[in-house]
Amino acid sequence: MDARDEVESDQLNLLAQAFCEQLLACLDECARGRKGLFSDVELLSDEGQGSGWTEAARLRELAGALQGVFAQQERQNALCDEFLDLCSMHGESHPGERRLARAFLERIERGEVGVQPPEEKKFW
Repeated sequence: MDARDEVESDQLNLLAQAFCEQLLACLDECARGRKGLFSDVELLSDEGQGSGWTEAARLRELAGALQGVFAQQERQNALCDEFLDLCSMHGESHPGERRLARAFLERIERGEVGVQPPEEKKFW
């Protein structure tokens, strides 16, 4: 690995760390009841809701961009990948953002992100 590749890798790792810190802050806020982390869709149905959660929208955009950059480097970021997977969940069987945020935080704290749960079961 030459020096340029090493610098790019360090910058990518710093970006991933910033994403992780912002994700944890948003997950904590979502677990306490704020809506809009995983999708703006739920906010559209709530009457009287003002604008969406700007930080969450930016986090989703950052996750998509970060995933693309990691793919170009032929690498993966499990935290980013799982967050985007959770953002794609919609429908009647969706457990709700608050519950999803709590479960994701617990998986992160236990170091289970990027590890498929036993028996192919999803944690939600």
